[in-house]
Amino acid sequence: MHTHIMPREMPDFARKFGYGDFIMLNHVEPGMANMMQGRRFFRKITENCWNPEMRIAEYEQFNTQVQVVCTIPVLFSYWAKPEDGAEVARFLNDDIAKSIEPFKKNYVGLGTLPMQDTDLAIKELQRCKELGFPGVQIGSNINDKNLDEPEFYPIFEACQDLGMAVFVHPWNMMGMDQMKKYWLPWLVGMPAETSRAICSMVFAGIFEKLPDLRVCFAHSGGSFIPTIGRIEHGFNCRPDLVAIDNDVNPRDYLGKFWVDCITHDADALKCIIDKVGSEKVCLGSDYPFPLGDLEIGKFIEDMNLPEKDRNNIFCHSSLDWLGNPLNL
Repeated sequence: MHTHIMPREMPDFARKFGYGDFIMLNHVEPGMANMMQGRRFFRKITENCWNPEMRIAEYEQFNTQVQVVCTIPVLFSYWAKPEDGAEVARFLNDDIAKSIEPFKKNYVGLGTLPMQDTDLAIKELQRCKELGFPGVQIGSNINDKNLDEPEFYPIFEACQDLGMAVFVHPWNMMGMDQMKKYWLPWLVGMPAETSRAICSMVFAGIFEKLPDLRVCFAHSGGSFIPTIGRIEHGFNCRPDLVAIDNDVNPRDYLGKFWVDCITHDADALKCIIDKVGSEKVCLGSDYPFPLGDLEIGKFIEDMNLPEKDRNNIFCHSSLDWLGNPLNL
């Protein structure tokens, strides 16, 4: 339920809009491309980033038939002017819909939204519903604004009303400029970003106000679950700072949202399962990127978990979060 895909060709949005470091692809050789962020090299990718047939074949090696696909967070373009961001979102959503149309037994799509504008985001959310997507992916922050900001609440409310699941993925990592060495934004910043998103939604009371909102957080919820003791203690010892919008203990929300299983560590995953229950842990891979679990589910199979827990992680939890889009 956590894989990324992108179009094989990206329009030159910078030229069209007259500004910005929009992502372009430079196909340097067959099956290989450089992602360029403006004129800067961002990442080298291979054909499995855009070829749906190749992805199906690669997944078969790990007894996996269905992939939930969403865009690469660097393509969110939240920093763009709202109408331009909406155009980028429409292009990405149309491309996912077109890519997965011939392979309905193998793919489920998640849309992306122009989160920098509430009305445009809700309009595109409605269109994502029409495209057949059961949910959307959003970033852990929107141009450094936390997810508790009032402007985002109507979007979450619309997601609940439309029955659209939400996948929160870290991006635009805090402190990125101060820790460029050692890949620290991905190793340190990403887990912190996800905890930032969960804390923002919990402390704002979003899950209290929208009890039917189905949210899944990437990378096992980042650092939130491992540090729940500290978070709870802060809530208890300084309610004047923490409990100003919601007086419910943050620990009470464990098991009320979903997380994926990407811990890369069996003991860590056992802890996650113990805290939230296997029915709230979904099979994620972050495919096709190297920081992901590219031996999809293998370490889970090696853990000798009870069959119920394996079945929840490999199938049932994702279907519940997404509202059973495969009608199983």
